[in-house]
Amino acid sequence: MPLRSFPRLWMAILPLFTSPALAVEYPETAREQVVDKYQSAGGKTLEVADPYRWLEADVRESERVAEWVAQQQAVTDAYLRSLPSRGEWVERLTKLWNFQRRGAPQRLGRPGASPLRYTYAQNDGLQNQSVLYLTDRFNGDGRVLIDPNQWSEDGTVALAGYSPSNDGRLLAYQRSEAGSDWRVIRVLEVDSGKELEDELRWVKFGGVQWTPDGAGFYYSRYPEPEAGEAYQASALNRKLCFHKLGDPQSKDVVVFENPDHPDWSAGAWLTEDGRWLLVSESKGTDHQNRLYARRADAPLGDGPLGDDPSSGWTALVEDFDNAFDPFASVGDKLFLLTDQDAPQRRVAAFDLSKAGEADFREALVEVVPEREATLEGASLIGGEVFASYLEDVASVVRRYSPDGGLLGEVKLPGVGSAMGFGGWQDAKETFYTYTSYAAPPTTYRYDIDAQVSEKLFEPNVGVDFSKYTVRREFYTSKDGARIPIFLTHRKDLPLDGKNPTLLYGYGGFTISMTPGYSPSRMAWVEQGGVLAVANLRGGGEYGEPWHEAGKLRNKQNVFDDFIAAAQWLIDEKITSPKHLGIQGGSNGGLLVGAVMTQRPELFGACLPAVGVMDMMRFHTFTAGQFWRDEFGSSDDPEMAEYLLGYSPYHNVRPGVAYPPTLVTTADTDDRVVPMHSFKFAAALQHAQQTSDAANGAAGDAPLLIRIESRAGHGAGTPTAKLIEQAADLWAFLWATIGPRDDS
Repeated sequence: MPLRSFPRLWMAILPLFTSPALAVEYPETAREQVVDKYQSAGGKTLEVADPYRWLEADVRESERVAEWVAQQQAVTDAYLRSLPSRGEWVERLTKLWNFQRRGAPQRLGRPGASPLRYTYAQNDGLQNQSVLYLTDRFNGDGRVLIDPNQWSEDGTVALAGYSPSNDGRLLAYQRSEAGSDWRVIRVLEVDSGKELEDELRWVKFGGVQWTPDGAGFYYSRYPEPEAGEAYQASALNRKLCFHKLGDPQSKDVVVFENPDHPDWSAGAWLTEDGRWLLVSESKGTDHQNRLYARRADAPLGDGPLGDDPSSGWTALVEDFDNAFDPFASVGDKLFLLTDQDAPQRRVAAFDLSKAGEADFREALVEVVPEREATLEGASLIGGEVFASYLEDVASVVRRYSPDGGLLGEVKLPGVGSAMGFGGWQDAKETFYTYTSYAAPPTTYRYDIDAQVSEKLFEPNVGVDFSKYTVRREFYTSKDGARIPIFLTHRKDLPLDGKNPTLLYGYGGFTISMTPGYSPSRMAWVEQGGVLAVANLRGGGEYGEPWHEAGKLRNKQNVFDDFIAAAQWLIDEKITSPKHLGIQGGSNGGLLVGAVMTQRPELFGACLPAVGVMDMMRFHTFTAGQFWRDEFGSSDDPEMAEYLLGYSPYHNVRPGVAYPPTLVTTADTDDRVVPMHSFKFAAALQHAQQTSDAANGAAGDAPLLIRIESRAGHGAGTPTAKLIEQAADLWAFLWATIGPRDDS
């Protein structure tokens, strides 16, 4: 029977799974005497205990950690499989996920390339990975070009991106295994389907830039890691290389590197005509960057870069004060996005023929001025600049002439998110996808001459959206900041403080939480749950000032914003603390970990996913060194004590009654390595089992960790695993904060 039909039966069964008599018995986790010393501001020395340091070892390399993982997963599996609602969730989630979905078409080869062809990604419903198709019509069905489902039996090898050559004959594509950030680049001959011998390894965090003649491409790579360090070693010494087709990777030439700063990274951008090669160099995840340029169309020796591939660079920007993101060029006129003198960003242009002669900043010519809305991206297609804005977290797309004249807007279906608007500069069409919390991703073609959108594909998800409401509200945070929040729920739901509610947040890295459809969230909402998504500071919803207000020593603002969202939901009689669950992933997992240690009484359940939980040591693993711009690091005396003050792992206190918690991570997560979740879960379990003089006994709420195998930070996770994970999460929430309390 449907979940919604048995709330009273569930209320009778629920005590069997929450009573002290059946409290979870956790595996014993050894605590060791490890103490680190950090220097704080003013010369103060901080002595910080780290009793679970041994859990930092890679599960593939340590039998001890592998045994701990197996024991914890056995306890979690037993608990989750005992929940009577789980099977119902699996059944419903499977039905909701089982719909055909198709991405926006992409022109294969520039206009004039023969024949006319497009690629698009499609999933028939329950395929573990979407399939890449080739067609000769933008609205037609095609033939299979790449089917990642054939690469592994369990669906854990994914297509992680692809780039066609300018003539459309070749496709450089990236494979990712078990969710890892590591990529392998292969090259496919489109017509024959034959794979070339080229294979490039130790690639992550970057794409491919083809030369116009298709003879090769630029890409970024890291040195091959030491044995056993592939999934934990810091990402250092990134190099920009050129690969000539047919050569082994060992012959690839280094185009740009900065050995004096191994923690900085560089990525390439080649102008569409191939005349100019630009390099953007960054030292973290902030958008501020250095910018370099050189001619790439006048070879002096064997290859497109001449006899000395690493020479000839002209520095356009030599500091990290602003962001400069190139997106198009016409001749020597370079178009770019920048936040220089424009915190919400603007479009500007620079004459590359003056590189090295004119001061770059002073020579910038404004094309599209800053607006109140946040400029998220821009492209030059068919002689028009398409500028994508966020206005109170909803997409608005405006069209401009290349000299900045406003031509109009692209009419969108509603208050939601529009993504795409890419293509060749001389194309007469572009494609985009529109979605919202109650609108599945629908693809459109925009005819530039006619200025109209044509719907190409709208999925049938089997949901009557007329029964649901999506509304954007605003609430006030602790310091008076006005924060947007989106609510999605059934229209017939009484707002009386009794509704199981899931509050989601992120708040960091300029990442905006824009509206989008999710089968798993739809399952939650249709069963009577409320979905609330708060647009916290630290994100990019209102430009760089919004981001700055939630980073480094302002990070507590993010936690205060989330706590204020929870209190607002309670004050508005949408839910109550015992019916309120919170969720966040990655930086959002840090968010959940921080607020549940600061205000444990405010929440009924917590779902921290792949979170950054050890703020004292995050920067010593894989991509963590890039996050120092966002968080600071314990190596900095000005930040060490501040980080310690909110680090979730270090702020778990014995005797505190923490809410029911299901920590989730994956064994191949090499973005936020699983040690964060391992140590946090161990600390929670220890705190619950330890009485404290001030707090006494800590209760018996389940404090569990779910560890996915052959999966990573989220990207490329097979559909089957997504369904199983969602069923576990919703069953856990239903057993702790739901259903409605109508007794």
